[in-house]
Amino acid sequence: MTRTVTVGLDGSRESRAAAEWAAHEAQLLGLPLKLVQVWEPVPDPMAQAPLLGAETQQHWTERVPREAAEGIRLRHPGLDVSTEQVSGRPAEMLTNVAKNAEVLVLGSRGLSGLGGFLVGSVGLSVVAHAERPVVLVRADQQAPDEHEPAPTGTPPSASPFRPVVVGLDIESPGEELIEFAFAAAARRSTSLRVVHGWNPPPYYAYGLTADLELHDALAGRESVALTELLRPWREKHPDVEVTEESSYGTAGNHLADASRDASLVVVGRRIRRSPFGSHIGTVTHAVLHHSVAPVAVVPHP
Repeated sequence: MTRTVTVGLDGSRESRAAAEWAAHEAQLLGLPLKLVQVWEPVPDPMAQAPLLGAETQQHWTERVPREAAEGIRLRHPGLDVSTEQVSGRPAEMLTNVAKNAEVLVLGSRGLSGLGGFLVGSVGLSVVAHAERPVVLVRADQQAPDEHEPAPTGTPPSASPFRPVVVGLDIESPGEELIEFAFAAAARRSTSLRVVHGWNPPPYYAYGLTADLELHDALAGRESVALTELLRPWREKHPDVEVTEESSYGTAGNHLADASRDASLVVVGRRIRRSPFGSHIGTVTHAVLHHSVAPVAVVPHP
């Protein structure tokens, strides 16, 4: 079965921005686009109300994806666009439809002009449990934002894509994460910026005064380890220009800074079967909170 680029649609400005981003991504991937509307049945008392009843709600939920699909077909001629309506709890239904998607795209509100995302409970639950990559797109995201500034009189889409940025933990990088990032850069014909943040081990950090030689030795070790990790991937994707950045400090902060010049930021999520605790991770949380660019969260073992 052919996978699709799937987007969760509810008619909001956030989900419309996500649908537009997903349409561009579907064209880059050469895959169909599916717009999924989750219809959450209304409680019985509300279902009896003439203006808020089940029939009225279903009418509007059917209208949203139909009109969105019509608009996307006009703006993206030749793109295979389909719609699907499912009934149930939004987080559960979107997590389920993600299983057959190449990537699931969701919208999110921006954080009061400061960049970053405001991710609701549905979005966080889907990111934490989906088995396929999930991309979060801000409500104010526009297609030209992914491209380098264009010369006067030139369409923004004609200029090169900004780099793809990926955050790597060299202790547990995840092949799925690295492959996703390289492939995203390749189909955009742009470079890949690999960001790695590191801190000294506790037995170095505590009880020692500042030691520049020790810091330089640790920095060199981390840089060499990152280069060795990426070596086979450079060979596999020789057409992708790679920039490596191994920097002291918190990875989330470095990735947030890098997002200002990125077309896409890619981070990983460790798959955990336990029902307890966070399933997203502190770095991914930080990136979602501060990234200016769309963020892809890639699950890996």
